[in-house]
Amino acid sequence: MNHQIDSLAYTNRLRGLPPSHKLSFAIALLILSLVSHAAVQLSIGLWLTIWIVVYAGIPAKLYLRLLWLPLVFLLTSLPALAMGAVAGDRIQEIQWDIWQGWGISLGTFYIYVSRTGIYQVSLLFARAFASTSCMYFILLTVPFTEILQILRKLRCPELVTELLLLMYRFIFSLLAIADELWTAQNSRCGYRTWKLGMHSLSILIGQLLQRTLVNYRQVSLSLASRGFNGELRVWNSYPYKPSRRYTFEAVFGCTVLTLLSILRTIGG
Repeated sequence: MNHQIDSLAYTNRLRGLPPSHKLSFAIALLILSLVSHAAVQLSIGLWLTIWIVVYAGIPAKLYLRLLWLPLVFLLTSLPALAMGAVAGDRIQEIQWDIWQGWGISLGTFYIYVSRTGIYQVSLLFARAFASTSCMYFILLTVPFTEILQILRKLRCPELVTELLLLMYRFIFSLLAIADELWTAQNSRCGYRTWKLGMHSLSILIGQLLQRTLVNYRQVSLSLASRGFNGELRVWNSYPYKPSRRYTFEAVFGCTVLTLLSILRTIGG
């Protein structure tokens, strides 16, 4: 999947747009999603879904799989936020906060579904959905090397951009090595039982560390043999062409969402 994500960043339908425009659009929506209300945040997430799936041509199945990965961690924490607990003799004080009378007594405590908690859950879910959509828009439509070029134009320290580039490349190498080791172990029934699986996992981690160090030495030797002088340069000759239609839609949509957020805050 990771190589597919990287390839889609180079082959999506929005590839011809200037990367600075796409980054500015995503960052503006990210800031708006952090300060706006749940309705606006959900609108941002759904609008970016249209940009990613319809305009950029990213497969909907792949995008939903990517979107589900971070949201599943959020869903596991939502019950703890939605539930409340008080001492049994204080039930009358929190009657207003009990959602539709859902609550049970456990010993000396009363556990209930909180109205305030549900409201917080809705805000958290909407914000996570909007922020994750902004991140995936950048990840799926802007190649990482172009992001580094923009950072260099913004006078970002070269040490930071070079470390980001090396880390990005090593992530793919690390995942490829882990996939090869796991496939080899799984073909030998290395995960047949829980105990055997834990033993195989420990071997995988050890081998992964060893092979990663070997890969790092090979990269270092390759850079030294090519006259590496402490600065990595990535050449990009892809022709960019701004689109009036996409620019108008982005500016108009951001303006409408900002106005809705302001009106919701004033009416509040």
